[in-house]
Amino acid sequence: MGRFARYFGLRTRVLDDFLLRSARAEAGGARQVVLLGAGLDTRAFRLDWPSGCVIFEIDREGVLAFKHQVLDGLSATPKAARVPIPIDLRADWVGALTEAGFDRTAPSVWLAEGLLFYLPGASERYLIDTVDLLSTGGSALAFEVKLEKDLLAYRDSPLYTSTRDQIGIDLLNLFDGEPRPDSAGDLADKGWSTSVHTPFDFTRRHGRGPLPEENDALEGNRWVFANKPRP
Repeated sequence: MGRFARYFGLRTRVLDDFLLRSARAEAGGARQVVLLGAGLDTRAFRLDWPSGCVIFEIDREGVLAFKHQVLDGLSATPKAARVPIPIDLRADWVGALTEAGFDRTAPSVWLAEGLLFYLPGASERYLIDTVDLLSTGGSALAFEVKLEKDLLAYRDSPLYTSTRDQIGIDLLNLFDGEPRPDSAGDLADKGWSTSVHTPFDFTRRHGRGPLPEENDALEGNRWVFANKPRP
């Protein structure tokens, strides 16, 4: 499980940097941040956001309620305006986001962290297409995908077996097993500039994090960063 911890720690740092860089951009950074499937994300509380930032957190009501209970018990104070949106992504989250004050005419930065590989391919395509429609020029998006053609080829990877043995969760039963869409390519076709990285690229850059190993469950993981150019 220590390798998972190194992976999650690295992912958190890299995505923190991306969000802050997008919000702080000199040419009018994105002041709207949308966390898709926000879960227990506490970036609204942890990071030093520029003035005027609004953090929209979209997730199911029960998940956000649990997070609020914990944070209220700690008297945690957000460092930016925080707008929780308790709705399932299978419902009309676009309408809920708009009603909560999201402005599609202003730049936004989006994050789908640890989310897409649990969704059917059609749901991933819908989500990416919707983000494109809601994003004006100057917006940015980061997301995580898995590109293995056969997830079961890694069934005996230590990451999967240790998770199953120690906490009783078979991650492979949670992942969607159908072929994944090329979301980075789809965004590029829509005019976004995209870059695709392995986690190991950032391990080497920061000098910490997981490195490749045999039978590696992280081999297919990719972190995608996309920017929609201004007109």
